[in-house]
Amino acid sequence: MFDYETTVAEIERKVRRLIEENDRLRASEHNWAERCKELQGQIDNNNIIINNLKEQNNILKLGNTLSQKGDSAEIKLKINQLIRSIDKSLSLINKSE
Repeated sequence: MFDYETTVAEIERKVRRLIEENDRLRASEHNWAERCKELQGQIDNNNIIINNLKEQNNILKLGNTLSQKGDSAEIKLKINQLIRSIDKSLSLINKSE
């Protein structure tokens, strides 16, 4: 009878330990999921910034072309379109923050 009680007590102790470990792992999983969401948000913001920089680079290239080739209505129109696109992207960044 003594061995049976000892065995049951040992099993109960191990089950409690497994439950505690399970709770700890669930909390850790939750923390990692939150961190993953934060990092995904940073990635999205960085992608928006990269796109803005690419658009600014295009504007600079067009501006350089404009200064080399003279006055062109088509180039000015393209620059204005790019500026509007950048403004929209910046407003998205400001909303997400």
